[in-house]
Amino acid sequence: MPFRPFFPGPVACLIPVIFLAATGAAHAQALPAGVRLGMTAAELQAVLPTLERVPRPQRLAGGLAGAWHGAPGLVSGLPLETTWYFGGAQLKRVEFSANIQDRADLGADAFNEIVAWGRGAFGPELASRDSGSEIASWVDGGMDVYVQRVGDTHRASVRLVYKARVLKDGAEL
Repeated sequence: MPFRPFFPGPVACLIPVIFLAATGAAHAQALPAGVRLGMTAAELQAVLPTLERVPRPQRLAGGLAGAWHGAPGLVSGLPLETTWYFGGAQLKRVEFSANIQDRADLGADAFNEIVAWGRGAFGPELASRDSGSEIASWVDGGMDVYVQRVGDTHRASVRLVYKARVLKDGAEL
């Protein structure tokens, strides 16, 4: 069963979301229908007209700017904000994220749910863990997908990221 977006109100079918199904099973949502990495802001707005421009975009390495955001969705009851990042006038990254310092499990349930979804959607993950975070990642064509949970009580967070795959020639490293 495909992962279906859920939002309160009439915009339910317009905004991408991740949520916990009533069955308790994880379900997957690729980028929403009509959305693809590499599209322009105007194309994204045509597909998702309820997006709002961010007054002060977050800047990331490589010239990416989180210029647009959408309403939050839910994973295991955890509201995840959606940010759309552009670089060179193209959509390069979509990030669902939540700060979770106030949750007893520090986002473990949401992280495990997203990992289970990723396994079903993309197969076995590449996983890593250090003293402060867990990461599971997958490659899907020209896209990297990863989920990260930071379990530190002062900066606890969960995020799911879709980003354009960047391959480098070994000679460039």
